[in-house]
Amino acid sequence: MHTHLIAPSLLSADFARLGEESKHVLEAGADLLHLDVMDNHYVPNLTVGPLVCKALRDYGINAAIDVHLMTNPVDRLITDFAQAGASNITIHPEASKHVDRSLDLIHSHHCRAGLAINPGTTLHYLEYLLDKIDILLIMSVNPGFGGQAFIPSVLAKIQKARQLIQASGRNIYLAVDGGINKENIKQVAQAGADFFVAGSAIFTQSDYKKAIADLRSELTHANT
Repeated sequence: MHTHLIAPSLLSADFARLGEESKHVLEAGADLLHLDVMDNHYVPNLTVGPLVCKALRDYGINAAIDVHLMTNPVDRLITDFAQAGASNITIHPEASKHVDRSLDLIHSHHCRAGLAINPGTTLHYLEYLLDKIDILLIMSVNPGFGGQAFIPSVLAKIQKARQLIQASGRNIYLAVDGGINKENIKQVAQAGADFFVAGSAIFTQSDYKKAIADLRSELTHANT
């Protein structure tokens, strides 16, 4: 397994100070930034577009930007976000008519490709796509809103996903997004995750450094 990664979700940040918030959270110990892109079509909310990703790069953010596209259709935005400076681009299989082609498109722009699996979606997509992905993102809430509670039944899915990744022998990150906090991150890591998206658990705290340190402290106990 990889080193544990913590990716603060900018959906929970102060949008009026996004560059500053991004800088602060990286200085506080985050590994990369997670950008939730919602289109009010695939999911019931509207967030940010490629211009915001580019603005973060122009502001001086050099860390990896992990873009989660909750949009349908998705292919045009893959290209737009890649050109705007995305490092990783994760898509939902339901949002693409040709998932294999969409994943190839992400790689053609030299970005890491991710596949996101909703709580109600099975892992069957992985049977023929594991050789195309760098990140498998298990959604532990239904996409569309920040601040939701972790769905406990997803733990079994994380375990199953870890088994599939190990059996494939491929170097794939297993990410989890939704309701991650210091109370459950250890359990999620023990289920097999190594990449944690956390929004409210970090941005609602007055001290980002302490919030991230608390999460890391739980992760160090995950192997014991």
